Amino acid sequence: MLLGAVFKRLIRTGSLTVIDHRGERRHFGEPPGPQTVTIRVTSLSAEWRIALNPKLAVGECYMNGELVFEQGGVYDFLTLVVRNLGVHGNIPFSAVQRGWERAMRLWHQFNPEAAASKNVQHHYDLDGRLYDLFLDTDKQYSCAYFPTPDTTLEQAQLAKKRHIAAKLNLKPGMRVLEIGCGWGGLALYLAETCGVEVVGITLSHEQHALASRRAQERGLSDRVKFEIVDYRRMLGRKFDRIVSVGMFEHVGVPHYRAYFEGINNLLTDDGVALVHSIGRSEGPGATPGFIRKYIFPGGYTPALSEVLPVIEQSQLWVTDMEILRLHYAETLKHWRMRFLAQWDKAKALYDERFCRMWEFYLAASEITFRHWGHMVFQVQLAKKVETLPITRDYMHDAELDLVNREKPQRFAKTG
Repeated sequence: MLLGAVFKRLIRTGSLTVIDHRGERRHFGEPPGPQTVTIRVTSLSAEWRIALNPKLAVGECYMNGELVFEQGGVYDFLTLVVRNLGVHGNIPFSAVQRGWERAMRLWHQFNPEAAASKNVQHHYDLDGRLYDLFLDTDKQYSCAYFPTPDTTLEQAQLAKKRHIAAKLNLKPGMRVLEIGCGWGGLALYLAETCGVEVVGITLSHEQHALASRRAQERGLSDRVKFEIVDYRRMLGRKFDRIVSVGMFEHVGVPHYRAYFEGINNLLTDDGVALVHSIGRSEGPGATPGFIRKYIFPGGYTPALSEVLPVIEQSQLWVTDMEILRLHYAETLKHWRMRFLAQWDKAKALYDERFCRMWEFYLAASEITFRHWGHMVFQVQLAKKVETLPITRDYMHDAELDLVNREKPQRFAKTG
């Protein structure tokens, strides 16, 4: 079988047993042992699809019950495969699919306003109770910041907000724009802890409704406003600070210039922006078929080589950059374990197929950050070279000050 030929060339380290649609067993790699991953493929069609288009078909077949794990699970199988591939490895016999992905990448990343709204709603307008099952109590749906290995998810997400606030060098009374405000947690933190006014924008009706309710319940509606609007529709307004966390992945390479020129136009002369985004270390690529089809249509993880040249053309200064390497892997691990523990509740909201889809998404994402070259970058931007202090000491001092000023976390009920 073709799938057997793929695994014969691929699996050198570790141990994989494959049961094909006829019930025949084949073993690949090292001798079978307690760490062996055993999979069963239930149809000849599934075998061919996995062999020819694994980036789509592995997750799809698992969703549909055509790929069954007899020993080990999704995470174990994907870890085994990725460790054999290496950071820049290519799956055997998939050259045609890789060529097609490269040819179509700009089309997949084309994200005009109508498509952007539809793509965001596909993921973020799911039943809000789903996100309550695995996110922290503040519903932060982006990479957390883990100062120590034993930091909890709640602590790490608070540390992330503090880390970002420190880099913004905020002063009371400043006007802040958050592009892609999620469920409002960062905007509320900045207003409550730093004394600033915040406008948060989103294309998700579910996020907008909850964020607005949280602002009202915490008595911050006079300083925090949430709007459903595309960032390209913010013309004519000015902000002292702009922050964007986990939204840039939805912009699309053809729109990078408009995005950074928009930031430049929206900032005051002494303005500062911070963009927090997933990045890829291996250079420009394409979004895997499963993620593009089922999870984040229109989404793309950029390489810095695609981002920095556009920033240079937008006449913004790159005043600071930080690479967060394994922080998202740890974040996703927390999310995955929490989701698995709440499987029955997720199944009650949707169904078993949805749960398998979501498990595959979380597992594949964690492995991509842990073993396959993905990371998070935070790039700080300014319109003037002299706007910010010339050493990073102010960031450290600000984080210490924020710890002292943070109020007890009072999160609105989200269930």
